[in-house]
Amino acid sequence: MWQNKNDHLYQRFEFTDFNEAFAFINNVAEIAQEQNHHPKWANEWNIVEIWLSTHETGSVTEKDHALAKAIDRLILGEKINSDQAGSFDSEMKLYADGGSRGNPGPSAGGFVLMNMNNDEILLSGKYLGITTNNQAEYHSLKGGVEAAIKHNVRILHVFMDSLLVVNQMKGIYKVKNRDLWPIYQAIKDLIPSFESISFTHVPRELNKIADAEVNKALDIAMRRNSDK
Repeated sequence: MWQNKNDHLYQRFEFTDFNEAFAFINNVAEIAQEQNHHPKWANEWNIVEIWLSTHETGSVTEKDHALAKAIDRLILGEKINSDQAGSFDSEMKLYADGGSRGNPGPSAGGFVLMNMNNDEILLSGKYLGITTNNQAEYHSLKGGVEAAIKHNVRILHVFMDSLLVVNQMKGIYKVKNRDLWPIYQAIKDLIPSFESISFTHVPRELNKIADAEVNKALDIAMRRNSDK
């Protein structure tokens, strides 16, 4: 949440690692360039701090609030279906997917929240920086679960084409990879927020919407990098 500090809007962002933090910085830089309004920031490993203030006035103006809102939308990476806005039900479906071009390589996570009639309510695609495919899968799941909690979903049915992630979340497989443990545990800590949550493996053909969000996010990131 943005705070007013010494004539600045300030927020501290914490990411999983340096790669994710650096990807965030690059994305914010693109937005700042588009708005011709550039922030002051600091980065130390997985922490990014941002201060927004208008140089001409030496105080916070509408320019700063507009950039803060754009950065918030970047963090959420969410697109709410305008035809379904506000129609989050207490019981919903979550399709989540992650992908890495290189494994490890440029990665993204994507998800879609649907109601029980299979109407698409919220879609998200987010570039993650350099990660493995399994890390991207977990990030997509975490993002979708957090979105469901934000919108007061009480019963959540999760569908993924990653058999590894599904079986680890169900306790069938142990998490042996130390790099996956922190985000796995972070998701486990979110589970008590629901009355009920289930995890189901589906073939890739049934997860095309989330997969499309992954590829959109990756394509945008790759175009930005090629333009530099």
